[in-house]
Formats: sequence, structure tokens, C-alpha cells
Amino acid sequence: RGYAVLQMNYRGSSGYGADFEQKGYGEWAGKIIDDITDGARWSVAQGIADPKRLCIAGWSYGGYAALMSVIREPNLYRCAVGAAGAYDLNLLLKDSDLKVSKSAQLYWQDSTAKTAEERAELSPVNHVDGIKAALFIVHGERDIRTPVSQAKALRAALDKAGKRYEWHLEESEGHGFFNQASRVRYFELLEAFLAKNLGGH
Repeated sequence: RGYAVLQMNYRGSSGYGADFEQKGYGEWAGKIIDDITDGARWSVAQGIADPKRLCIAGWSYGGYAALMSVIREPNLYRCAVGAAGAYDLNLLLKDSDLKVSKSAQLYWQDSTAKTAEERAELSPVNHVDGIKAALFIVHGERDIRTPVSQAKALRAALDKAGKRYEWHLEESEGHGFFNQASRVRYFELLEAFLAKNLGGH
């Protein structure tokens, strides 16, 4: 469809050694978002992307990063797609399958924040007032890693703030869409959302 796509290997990404991954600890809303912002601005500086037609999209942490990016950089992106995202970090600690494993909880606290107050500050649900970008929120009803309660908490915050958004749930899907019909449906909706907001074909 003529879109240029930049997929970031920001700090905290796996596959680049333990030191690179650990540089993302505690930086969910900080330096990781800085890396993504730097990448977006680099694509504009290189003449690859139109600065007036940038959209950010992601799944899981990427869904979180998409929302946090349009919160931190309200004038950079025209639209954002959050899919299977984490939006309320304290709620996630209670609802996610992470709660069944002590080691998973410790990893979660190391990689995000150790206190409820810090996690609240890092949660997109608490910072939606300044969002200017068009939003598309996507989730699977059977997600146990980032349960659908995350999307519903975000929706409640957006409704309270009077923000507009598009919404899509897949009843039979979990943390990612694997059924072909679900994937096709998602991509058709995504294509329409991008075309409407970026002026594509």
C-alpha cells in the first residue's frame, strides 16, 4: 500500500545479549520510548517518512509503547494502534498469568517498576488527556498475558476524557491472532484505519 515501515530494536529487545536487554529495565515509558521517537524522527530526516503522516503500531509491549508514544509525543504521530497492549500496569499484575509465578512477578517488577505508585505513573490509562492521535484499540477476549481488562480499562479512561477511538475485539483469540479469519479481519480493519488517517489507498 506504499507505507514505509520501521521496526525498532529498541533497548530492552531480546536477541542482542543480556546487557542490551537489561538496559530496558525500568525504561518502559522512558528511554525505550526515546529510542522509538529517535527512530521516527530519523525516518523523517532521511526523507523516508512524511512528518505529517506518521502512525505507530504494536502488539503486547508494542501496544503499550504505541499509546505511551502518542502521550509523550502528541504532535509527532497522526495515529496509533494498540494491540494486546498493557495499559494499566497495576491491574496487569493482578489479572495476568504472571500472578501464578513468583519469578515472573519479580521479573515484571524489575522490568517495569517496583512500587504501585511508580507503576501507576507508567500506565497509559492515567495520561490519556493529552492524546491527539487517532486510536485503534485491538484485543483478544481470551488473552491471559495482557487480559482484555487492559483494553477495557483504557477504553474507560478514553471515554472519561472524551477521546475518540476505534475498537475491535476477537472473541476466540488470545495474546496474538492466529486464526486466519481473525488475522484477515484485523488486517482489513487496520488497512482501513491507516487509509483514513494517513491518506493512503
